[in-house]
Amino acid sequence: MTNQPHNGYGPREPYEPYEPHDPYGSYDQQGVQPPAQPGYDAYQPYDPYAQQQPQQPQQPQSPAAWPTTQGGQQGYAQQEPVTQTWQTPTWDTQTWQQPVAPAPAGDHSYGSPWPGEPEPAPQAHGFGHAPQAQPPGPVEEPPAPAAPERPMTAAEKAKAEGRPQILAPGFRPAVLTTVLAVLLAAAAPLGQFALVVPVALLQAVTAAGWFRLNGMWPARQGIALAFLGGVAADIGLLATDADQAPTVLMGTLGVWVLLTLVLQLRSHAAPDERLYGLMVAGASAALTVVAAGHLAATSSDAVVIGAVGVAVTALARALPLPKIASPVVALIAAAGSGVATGSLTGFGTSAALLALAAGGCALAGLRAASYDYPSRFVHMTAGVALPLMAAAPAVYVLGRALG
Repeated sequence: MTNQPHNGYGPREPYEPYEPHDPYGSYDQQGVQPPAQPGYDAYQPYDPYAQQQPQQPQQPQSPAAWPTTQGGQQGYAQQEPVTQTWQTPTWDTQTWQQPVAPAPAGDHSYGSPWPGEPEPAPQAHGFGHAPQAQPPGPVEEPPAPAAPERPMTAAEKAKAEGRPQILAPGFRPAVLTTVLAVLLAAAAPLGQFALVVPVALLQAVTAAGWFRLNGMWPARQGIALAFLGGVAADIGLLATDADQAPTVLMGTLGVWVLLTLVLQLRSHAAPDERLYGLMVAGASAALTVVAAGHLAATSSDAVVIGAVGVAVTALARALPLPKIASPVVALIAAAGSGVATGSLTGFGTSAALLALAAGGCALAGLRAASYDYPSRFVHMTAGVALPLMAAAPAVYVLGRALG
């Protein structure tokens, strides 16, 4: 027995060497890697972009890389030196960034690149890696929208097939021209007041046909203005002497060209379209005024000879004859009709010249009406009126000269 308190531990040797506690020693001696502590890695540096990198499976390390304890002291196994590598997914010597001084106001980037690396472009939110800019490449223009297909016009189809694009009005317009010519020839002996009715009808068809021939339809204001110009010329001829006919016609034409100009200036169309409309409207007004030449003729016999010559020319031109022979036959027929009507009216042989001139003017009118291929409306308006309208100056001039 002793007076010392009881101690469960035995007496300690005064010179017993102290071995520090090595938690990994037992594992190292057995060649087993110590378990990793969950939730914390003592060797893991802070990386703000660690979550953006994919996790890599941890590879087992060689036991030779771990320290061993020999003779109660720490040391390394006497083996070949092996370079120590860390397999943690957040350690990257290429992208690890050192902490830097706080950025100036307005710059919210965190970290700077290693020297020699290009600085990443900032994003809209101020943090994170910006996507790398792609090298500029050729800019591809969007394909042009395909134009909608439209049906070919009769003129385009005729051109593609090698057929002529200019077609004469034909037989039915020639018949209508003959009817209107007969009305003129029948009303001429009755005086100017009877003759003004078929002349006004001729002026109305001329105004409508000329606008349609130039592709402007419906052009009600232009047609009405041109027709009123012809009516104004008719009224002036009825109100004055026959000697004042040139003055009346020229004065009416000047006033109506001015009115046409004012009308086109009020238009809201494009400048090119306004100019084209001005030319068409002015020409239509001039043609309707010229058609009043039948009313201005001093001799009713001249009106009869000229109207018959136009009718015969239109009918002969509509016959199915060769292209070169058709106008020649038409002119011969016109001269023959002049000989016949000259013997009936007292004009004599000079009537053949008047009828021949009227027939030549009628061929020019038919040629003008043949340019819109193959518009039936143009043929039934311009194709009917233009032969008689074109013959009016010849009837007026040659009627005064030969009468």
